[in-house]
Amino acid sequence: MIVDLSVGGVLIPGLVVHAFAALGATMAVVRVLAATGIHRLLAYRPLVEPAIFVLIYGLLVQCLPSVGTLP
Repeated sequence: MIVDLSVGGVLIPGLVVHAFAALGATMAVVRVLAATGIHRLLAYRPLVEPAIFVLIYGLLVQCLPSVGTLP
């Protein structure tokens, strides 16, 4: 079970916290791809960006331990 995060007494589900972390990482990866010019090699950029998010989100959920990561 993924631990919930308590912010001022409001519980935020752990998967939402992982999603925000994945969103930040996705924005960084997209900027790196744009800066290096690799995004021009991709067939359809609006489809690639959500795919990158899904990959990073899946890796975060699978690789981060689900107990004790969020105080």
